[in-house]
Amino acid sequence: MSASPSAFDRAYEELRARWPEFTEERDVATPYGPTRVHVHGPADGSPLVLLPGGSATGLVWFANAPALGRRFRVHAVDLLGDAGRTERRGTPLKGADDLTAWLDAVLDGLGLPRTHLCGHSYGAWLAARYALRAPRRIDRLALLDPTQVFAGFRPGYLLRALPSVLRPNEARARSFLSWETAGRPLDETWQRVYALATTVPGRKLVVGGRPRTAGLRMPVLVLLAEHSRTHDAAKVADKARRALPQAEVTVLPTATHHSLPLSEPEKLNDHLIRFLG
Repeated sequence: MSASPSAFDRAYEELRARWPEFTEERDVATPYGPTRVHVHGPADGSPLVLLPGGSATGLVWFANAPALGRRFRVHAVDLLGDAGRTERRGTPLKGADDLTAWLDAVLDGLGLPRTHLCGHSYGAWLAARYALRAPRRIDRLALLDPTQVFAGFRPGYLLRALPSVLRPNEARARSFLSWETAGRPLDETWQRVYALATTVPGRKLVVGGRPRTAGLRMPVLVLLAEHSRTHDAAKVADKARRALPQAEVTVLPTATHHSLPLSEPEKLNDHLIRFLG
C-alpha cells in the first residue's frame, strides 16, 4: 500500500531543515503551475541552478549547498511532474518541450537572464535539453552521471527498477537504492524522501529522446559515477568525449548513480567550484 502524502510531507520538511540557515523558499509562478525553489548564497553571487534526479527533490543538494553557497547564489528546483512542492496547474505538461518552456519561465521568474546550470541523472537530461534550446542563457553546464544523454539505460537496471515503478512502495524503493548503491551509507532522511516520493499520487515524469549533444557550445563538465549501475561509466565517458571534444569528462571513483550528489560531497563540490570558477 502506498504511503500517505502526509508521510512524504513530514520527511520533506525534515530534510528541508537540513539546509543552511538563511535558505529562502521561493514559489515561482509559471504557466504550468507554481515551482518551489530553494535559494541559498550571497545575493550578488553568480547564479547556479541545480536540477535533481527523479524522486530526489531539489532538497537533495543539502550537503552541497553550504560550500556552493559561499560563492554562488544557489537555486535548487523541485522538478515539474515529480514529487515535491512544485505543482502542476494551468498549461498541461505533455512532453519534453513543455519541460524546457517551464524551465524558461522559472529562470524568468527568478530574474536570471543567464546562469550556470547543473543537473543530476534525469535533471542532467533536462539540463542538456535546455542548454540546447536556450544556449544564450547558460554560462557553464555541468552534467552529473547523466541518463539518456550519451547512452541509454542498462537493461538490468531497468529490470531491477520495474517493481518499484509498477507497484511503488517505500520498501521496494529502499531495496532498489540499496542494490544500486551496493549498500553504501546514504543519508536516512533523504532515503525516506526518495522512497516516499515514488508513492506520491499523480507523480509523472515526462521523458523524451536523447538530446543532440554535439550542438552544445558552452563549456561542459561531465562527471560520471564509476560504479553506476545505470550504464557503463567508461563507455559513456568515451561517448561524451567524442560528442563534446571541448568538454571536461571525469569518472568519479567509488561513486554510484544514486549516491550522487550525497556521496563524498566535498569532492563533488571541489569539481563543481573549480569548473564554474
